[in-house]
Amino acid sequence: MASLLRWLLPRFTSNFTIPGTPRKLKMNSADLPELFQPPVNRSMQTLDRSFFRKSVPLAAATVLDLKEITNVRKQLERSGDILRLSPIRPLRDDDQVPGAKCFLLSPHVDANAPETWSPILSQLVDNKSAMLRPFTLTLTYDDWTMHNILEAILPDVPEDEKETPAGFAQVGHVAHVNLRTPYLPYKHLIGQVLLDKNPNVTTVINKTFDVGTESVFRTFPYEVLAGPDDLDVVVHEAGCEFRFNFGKVYWNSRLGTEHARIFESFKEGEAVCDVMAGVGPFAVPAGKGKVFVRANDLNPDCYTSLSDAIKRNKVDEFVMASCDDGRKFIRKATMELAQTPRKVILKPKVKVSRKASVEERKAAEEAASKSARTLEEPTSFDHYVMNLPATAIEFLDAFKGVYHNRQTEFAPHTTRKLPFIHLYLFQAKLATEEEECREICERISQYIGTEVKSTDPELEMSVRYVRLVAPKKKMYCASFRIPAATAFAEP
Repeated sequence: MASLLRWLLPRFTSNFTIPGTPRKLKMNSADLPELFQPPVNRSMQTLDRSFFRKSVPLAAATVLDLKEITNVRKQLERSGDILRLSPIRPLRDDDQVPGAKCFLLSPHVDANAPETWSPILSQLVDNKSAMLRPFTLTLTYDDWTMHNILEAILPDVPEDEKETPAGFAQVGHVAHVNLRTPYLPYKHLIGQVLLDKNPNVTTVINKTFDVGTESVFRTFPYEVLAGPDDLDVVVHEAGCEFRFNFGKVYWNSRLGTEHARIFESFKEGEAVCDVMAGVGPFAVPAGKGKVFVRANDLNPDCYTSLSDAIKRNKVDEFVMASCDDGRKFIRKATMELAQTPRKVILKPKVKVSRKASVEERKAAEEAASKSARTLEEPTSFDHYVMNLPATAIEFLDAFKGVYHNRQTEFAPHTTRKLPFIHLYLFQAKLATEEEECREICERISQYIGTEVKSTDPELEMSVRYVRLVAPKKKMYCASFRIPAATAFAEP
């Protein structure tokens, strides 16, 4: 009992690790023991990988009988003596005993101090299932994570400016960062570390201005920090493939969930007007769901990539691309839809054996044709998507009179309701979300020309927080039906 207490006491007084329930640490853990942290050099200007070599004194439990490996591992894990640090492998070939294996042990174990051994470890040694010896673990640049290395080489900065460059976004093979001023002298060093530590990244860039401040197309000037200046990327989202030049179009990989939330609300056979479509993250997946989409973007490069995505993902029967001003497109697409709705014949896939005869194949095709169904595009839209947060709200005036003299097509004359508008916009951060939502309604009312209230049952309005884009700026999505007073007004 005395030996058990001697073993337990230092654990409860140091890090409160309970034997039998050891917690596995990762190299980038905030509480990584100093013993395993990399050497620090905050004056490094050119990456010197050889600098990050460190010898860590540990103990190892050598197992001579390889049949006992599984049993010894279980015992060491139960006692909490085995080294649990990802991605360091605890089981090694023993370089001092040919043919034997050894387990690296936790730093609290001293091979030459039995009082640091747990009862289980002592028992393994006593019955000769294992023998303890000192072991030097050599850690190198390859063992530490990107976070470890950056923490060791970047300067200490004021807390309000401390935003680790490890928080990059990735688009295809490109990693892009927004480096704050204190980190700019280290930009190429940061780029090389990001390149080294992320196998799927071959180019690292730094945005030199915020998106939208310099270009109506939401593109940005950039500088290459590491790798070739190659921004032609391939991105997969929602089961679709998109190819584009990241320097010429807008794409945000963090918005995949938000894209899905909108296009998954569309129903088969509905009609959607995607006013600021980009390369098609709403339009193309919607087309796969057999939704009719008329998609538009003013940026010619977006239009080119959108057209490619439509063909590449085989949704050309459902998705049409345009390159026009958004305000003009709202009215034009609405008119064209009323005049020339589309029809798509849906045939089930023909399944026949490879050994089937010509007659059998022909019969299968005829059967498929008989079970085909026709999907007709409605003559009015069910949804308008306006994904241009900086300025989309300014386009709401285009909806004035967009369904003028068409009142009989909608409720209460029919069961069809006026279309939804899904409007993305930036909103200044206020004291509460309730205040922010109230201000959003006021702003929408100003631009759409009719009072819009979230409590109006006919509008079925929802205002949803999407993300924080700056410390004092949020992104929201306001979804609401076009007010009748706007839709049927005199243009």
